[in-house]
Amino acid sequence: MAEEKFQFTAKAKKTLSILAIIGIVLFGLGTFFAASSSHSESIEGDGDMEDAAVIIQDLEDANVTEDVDQDHFEGPEHEEAGAHGEHAGNPTWLKRIYANLWINNMYFVGLALLGVFFVAIQYVSQAGWSAALIRIPMSFGSWLPIGGILTLLIFLVGGHDIFHWTHDYLYDVNDPRYDSIIAGKSGYLNTPFFLARLVVYFVVWFLMFRWMRQKSLEEDLTGGANYYYKLKGISAGFIVFFAITSSTSAWDWILSIDTHWFSTMFGWYVFSSWWVTTLAAITLITVILKEKGYLKIVNTGVLHDLGKFVFAFSIFWTYIWFSQFLLIYYSNIPEETIYFIERLTSDHYSIVFFVNLILNFFFPFLVFMPRDSKRHTVFLKIVTIIVLMGHWFDFYLMIMPGVMKENGGFGLLEIGMAMIFGVVFLFVALTALSKYPLVAKNHPMIKEAEHHHVF
Repeated sequence: MAEEKFQFTAKAKKTLSILAIIGIVLFGLGTFFAASSSHSESIEGDGDMEDAAVIIQDLEDANVTEDVDQDHFEGPEHEEAGAHGEHAGNPTWLKRIYANLWINNMYFVGLALLGVFFVAIQYVSQAGWSAALIRIPMSFGSWLPIGGILTLLIFLVGGHDIFHWTHDYLYDVNDPRYDSIIAGKSGYLNTPFFLARLVVYFVVWFLMFRWMRQKSLEEDLTGGANYYYKLKGISAGFIVFFAITSSTSAWDWILSIDTHWFSTMFGWYVFSSWWVTTLAAITLITVILKEKGYLKIVNTGVLHDLGKFVFAFSIFWTYIWFSQFLLIYYSNIPEETIYFIERLTSDHYSIVFFVNLILNFFFPFLVFMPRDSKRHTVFLKIVTIIVLMGHWFDFYLMIMPGVMKENGGFGLLEIGMAMIFGVVFLFVALTALSKYPLVAKNHPMIKEAEHHHVF
């Protein structure tokens, strides 16, 4: 088999650069509008507090302040917002930037991690159909070190705004803001242990990814079944580590944002969202490369299987979504409903809540139901793009309400930030893809992939 190599052309780089510039402009405009709106609300808020002070003064003059609950104006919550500031006194627009950084970072870290998982699961299951496209998800793993550095930096800079549990006063029994529930979780939720876990996750993930990539490239040079069995062993070890850390990282980085709320299914929920996103990305890039004349070995049967995976795991994601929602009802734990109430009843999030279901379940389910739709590149591209957008909204709903509460929003800031992250991720992944042969020519299952047909 002739060696096939992807060319990351100057035209493609120019297109990505233009998209990045558009994203930066949109982000800049969104930040300007958010800061202007925040400033206006701050002036109105100051006016409200001045009015409150006048009311109190009038009541004091009338000697009726005994009946007034002054905590409504000057209680611990106001002290926190005033003396300490809400999350270290940062303005709302800056916290919104931190929230968006975290949303996009979690989205693309998952895409990188689940790309490596896809490769590992193919080796462990001895799958042959995917041998011709294994280098595409493997290229996603090149984002892991960048994602790890970003995760660490965003937490160190904006952690107080994203994670409520990072504030010391919550653990001080002498402070009026002491929180017994959060304090009870301090054995696990504390900054040193959190950072230690974060570093371990990314270091092990990246080292195992590099090991897998190295053996796969060595297989290209010498061939033979030995590398395949080595990769199978490495993949099995990665999957065991991933099985634990995919859940614990979801608890750390997303679930702990809503510190009072918990879900026994949350690890599975985040995994399913990451997994569908990754399958959609693999499918979309495979289709585009094939249309550009690459991956001649990939036939309609392989594309059909990719479409079936996106279809099936969109249903799986919906099953987990509904199960998590339903558990709160039939387990009779009304105190847990706050997570869904603040997403269903808010002017900012209620529309996104239902858009999330439409994009991630109803649309792919209805379009991919017919057999032929999973075999045509037009349908594959449309559905995978919608799914990629839809699961970005899924992460938006998981993170933004918990960080911003009633101050959240969706606009140019969010669109611009997502475009910037998307362009940089694509640049890293496509650069990695262009450095090595596009098809693992000495993969023992390559002939099975070449003759894979679905009837």
